[in-house]
Amino acid sequence: MRVDLFDFDLPQELIAQRPAVPRDSARLLDVAADGLHDRTVRDLPGLLQPGDLLVFNDTKVIPARLIGTRTSGGAVEALLIRQQAADRWLAFARPGKRLRIGDSLTFGALAGRIASKHADGSIDIIFDRGGTDLMAAIETVGAVPLPPYIRDGIADERDRADYQTLFARVDGSVAAPTAGLHFTPELMAALDAAGIETVNVTLHVGAGTFQPVRVDDTDQHVMHSEWGEVSQATAHAIASAKRVVSIGTTALRLLETVARDGPIRPWTGETDIFITPGFEFRAVDVLLTNFHLPRSTLFMLVSAFAGLERMKAAYAHAVAERYRFYSYGDCCLLHR
Repeated sequence: MRVDLFDFDLPQELIAQRPAVPRDSARLLDVAADGLHDRTVRDLPGLLQPGDLLVFNDTKVIPARLIGTRTSGGAVEALLIRQQAADRWLAFARPGKRLRIGDSLTFGALAGRIASKHADGSIDIIFDRGGTDLMAAIETVGAVPLPPYIRDGIADERDRADYQTLFARVDGSVAAPTAGLHFTPELMAALDAAGIETVNVTLHVGAGTFQPVRVDDTDQHVMHSEWGEVSQATAHAIASAKRVVSIGTTALRLLETVARDGPIRPWTGETDIFITPGFEFRAVDVLLTNFHLPRSTLFMLVSAFAGLERMKAAYAHAVAERYRFYSYGDCCLLHR
């Protein structure tokens, strides 16, 4: 499909710079069969049904943005993407063209060297320590890797809590599964009282989630790969669920990856699934997701799930009603 079919006008001032306080006070656009309804996240228990199963992504955002110096004394900035060994990470770095294999990099108390460079501009960094010592050092010297649309990607101490969901458990993401940011202990208690069940999956969100679509046709876009896992307990719960409600596009992408080969089962691996209109959904019935950017793979995904014209109408309503967009913004509830 033509990428420009997924374009729309989005005023820059509608891209949220901070989350709603409290989190569950964010607005929720219910995109229902009988039209569009303006609600809040706190209304969610009443919008779902007893026996529904909510699937959350329990990945944890690491402070993956490292700022330091290289061998020459010049500045260097690295964004960690994926851990490859106890002391080795794949990363994007700037200034990429000036970096050389063997260059030493220093990020405060953490040091490393460039072991290799790749055609896509990424590099392999071998650090001077590994395992829990390395993660502790990254926690100390690293910064939260905010998307560039939020304060030019410059995080502060508040973002360490704001950009982490209630369910964050497994280190590995460079971006939050943002639909989960709306949930509070009070909302979880209300969902439980309404007879709505919950389970977790893990999908580590990669740096590719920030990459724009630079081609004119969706067939030409190369999707990034991300690591995920579905446990036996989660697979069993999904098998007996009345409806599966995915909290966010990351959980949906993982579940639909597994479902391509049959019923949901325990699974671990990499997924580069790219969902556009015409995709046959097999796992997810309802989707809670934030508002996404024009021409993005995520707007393509929600258009596949709920219909392109329906989503264009919903987004036009959201813009007119001044909903807040993207990672720290409001959300919508979609039905397949």
